[in-house]
Amino acid sequence: MRGDDQMAGKREVFGTDGVRGLANAGAMTPNNILRLGMAVGRVFKNGAHRHRVVIGKDTRLSGYMIEPALTAGFAASGMDVFLLGPLPTPAMAMLTRSLRADLGVMISASHNPYHDNGVKFFGPDGYKLSDETELEIERLMKDGPEVGLAAAPDLGRVKRVDDAGARYIEFAKAAFPRKNSLDDIRVVIDCANGAAYKVAPTVLWELGAEVKSIGVEPNGFNINRNVGSTATKTLQEAVMEYRADIGVALDGDADRVIICDEKGRTIDGDQILALIGSSWNASGALKGGGIVSTVMANLGLEKFLEGEGLSLTRTAVGDRYVVEEMRNGAMNVGGEPSGHVILNDYGTTGDGLVTALQVLAVVAAEGRSVSDVCRKFDPFPQLLKNVRFTGGDPLNDAAVKAAIKDGETKLGKRGRLVIRKSGTEPLVRVMGEGENADLVNTVVSEICAAVEKVS
Repeated sequence: MRGDDQMAGKREVFGTDGVRGLANAGAMTPNNILRLGMAVGRVFKNGAHRHRVVIGKDTRLSGYMIEPALTAGFAASGMDVFLLGPLPTPAMAMLTRSLRADLGVMISASHNPYHDNGVKFFGPDGYKLSDETELEIERLMKDGPEVGLAAAPDLGRVKRVDDAGARYIEFAKAAFPRKNSLDDIRVVIDCANGAAYKVAPTVLWELGAEVKSIGVEPNGFNINRNVGSTATKTLQEAVMEYRADIGVALDGDADRVIICDEKGRTIDGDQILALIGSSWNASGALKGGGIVSTVMANLGLEKFLEGEGLSLTRTAVGDRYVVEEMRNGAMNVGGEPSGHVILNDYGTTGDGLVTALQVLAVVAAEGRSVSDVCRKFDPFPQLLKNVRFTGGDPLNDAAVKAAIKDGETKLGKRGRLVIRKSGTEPLVRVMGEGENADLVNTVVSEICAAVEKVS
C-alpha cells in the first residue's frame, strides 16, 4: 500500500491532489503557474485538432491571479481555453467530459484557508492525472521558457462560458431519484463561501426542499472561515435555529460533505458511506460486494459492513488511491471519513452535493428522521491530531519511532495507529483508535509530543 507522502516524495511540484501552496509564493507564483500551464499544454496536445482546456475556480482572491497565468500558459502552448468561472470541483470533472475537452482544470485549495490555493487537473476521461503524467509535467517545466511555444497562427483562443453552472445544476438534479421528492424537507445548506455558493442552493430548491442557505457570501477572503465541512458549528447552530430536518456542509470546492441531523449532531463520511453502501446494496445498485475507504476509516464502519455481508477495502489516504482501487475492483462506492465520497455511477471524483442527495433520497424514501436514518453504527473511539513541522522528516527520528512503537504496544490488538505526513501541508497526522478512549488519548498525545520535540 502506498502512503500519501510516498508518491509525493518523488515529485517536486505536485502533491497528493495537484499543486497546492501559499498563494503568490513557491509553486503558486504567476511565473511558476505560467510554466505549469505551458508544460501541461504540451503533454495534452495530441493530434492536429484544436485542443481545448476548461478552467473553473473557487472564490479565493488569488484565483484572479492564477487563472490568467494558466490561461496564458495554455494559449502559448496552442490550447483553446474555456473559462467557466466559480464551480465545484466535481462540476469541472463532469464538464471536461461533457464539453469534450482534452483537459480540465480546477483552481482551488479545497478546505484550506483563503491564503492557500492550488491547481487540480483532470484528463479527458474526467479522472485526475496519474503519477506518471505528473512526473512528465514536472520534467517539462524544467525546460527553457521558449521550448514548446506554438507558432503565432496556432496560439490558443480564450472564451468565457456562461451556462456552465446551469449544466451542472441539471446534472446534479438527475442524480436524485425521480420517484422521491424533497417536498416538506427543510434543509440548511452551508456552502463554505466557496465554489458551490450559487449552484447547491439552487439544486435543493428546484428539487422541492425548503432551503436556508449560509456560507453564500464570498468576498475572496472568507472561504472555509468558520463555515463549511471543516467548521460545522455554524451549520449546527443554524439547523437548531431554523428547526431544519437536515444540515449539509460542503467545503470550499464542494467535493466533500458533512451532514448534520435534526438534533444538531454531525454525521461524518464513515456514516455516510455506511448509509449509501447498505441502501445501494439493498436495492441491488452496489457493485463489487463492498466499499472502498482509507486506512483512516473507523473500525466501527468495518464491523457494520461485515454484519451486512459487505467488505471494506482500505487504501492509503487520498481520494486518488480510493478511486484507483474502485476502478480496479469494479466498485461504485468509496470515500474518506472527511466526507469526500466518490460515487462513480455519477462522477469520477468526490461530489459533496450529489452525495448529500443520496442521503436525502434515503431520508425521503423512509420518512424517518435523519438521526434515525444516518447513524448506522457506533464508532470506535478515535482521535486525530496534527503536528506542524518546519523541516526535515520527523518520522525518521529515533525518538519518534520509539514513541510510535511504545504506542503500538500499549494498544495491542484492541486498537491501531495511523501516522503519516500530509501530502498538502507540513503536518504530521497522528491517528489512534481503540476500545479505550483514555488509552487512545494518552498514546496519541505522547507521539505528538515526541514529534513536536524534534520539530
